[in-house]
Amino acid sequence: MNVLIIGLGLIGGSLALDIKKAFPEAKISGIDANEKHVEEALLLGVIQHAATMDDVPQADWVIVAIPVNHIVTVLPQVLDRVKEDAIVFDAGSTKAAICKAVENHLRRRNFIATHPIAGTEFSGPSAAIHGLFDGKTNIICEVERTAFKLQEKALELFKVLGMRIRYMDPVSHDTHIAYVSHLSHISAFMLGKTVIEKEKDERDIFDMAGSGFASTVRLAKSSPTTWASIFSENKENVSEALRLYIANLQNFQQLLEKEDFEGIFLEMENTNKIKDILNGIK
Repeated sequence: MNVLIIGLGLIGGSLALDIKKAFPEAKISGIDANEKHVEEALLLGVIQHAATMDDVPQADWVIVAIPVNHIVTVLPQVLDRVKEDAIVFDAGSTKAAICKAVENHLRRRNFIATHPIAGTEFSGPSAAIHGLFDGKTNIICEVERTAFKLQEKALELFKVLGMRIRYMDPVSHDTHIAYVSHLSHISAFMLGKTVIEKEKDERDIFDMAGSGFASTVRLAKSSPTTWASIFSENKENVSEALRLYIANLQNFQQLLEKEDFEGIFLEMENTNKIKDILNGIK
């Protein structure tokens, strides 16, 4: 089992660790644009070998776990080089542009478009952890365009890693993920920015920050490189999600200014049902 991982950050590194644990005989090699990431991944045992694109033809599996704006360029190059029965999958947080980039490729049958919804706010090879994908949802798009036998092998791997599978078309994926993932990252970054700007005048503000602030702003520690590319690739959906979010914030502000505290209570009470939704209660 020859596995080549392109992108040795949190997602690529965690996949490497879990695949190696599940298949001890697997040969895990890696490529990263940052040479220090390759060195670190080797030192930490995330991968066993450094590789280049010239090694793609020998790989049984190629995993592309790089920023989404680079996937659309690198993925066709990977498919140009893969052998007949190789499986290629990506881990991008957007899917429409990626699927479009390879829709007419001669080796489209070798590619399975995936988005494992898992992660932390940390990045780089040192952020890789065992079990990151256990119990997490993996969105698969355009599965019908992947060769059936390769589908079966990929699904078996995802099952071994503990993933739950959900099928969705790329456009719907990008629309929905803008609300439940991309918007929350913007919210965290901008909350952090707001507090940092206030802190310039009030040096002790962070001494007053409790767990609520820490948990809300946690995502602002995520990689700007990764997230800037996601916002660029999904800008129309993200913009629409922002428009609705800003409208709700403005409405809340107006209720506050009018001292309509009953209205504020009702807003929060109506939204409070999200705890049941997140707990799986319909």
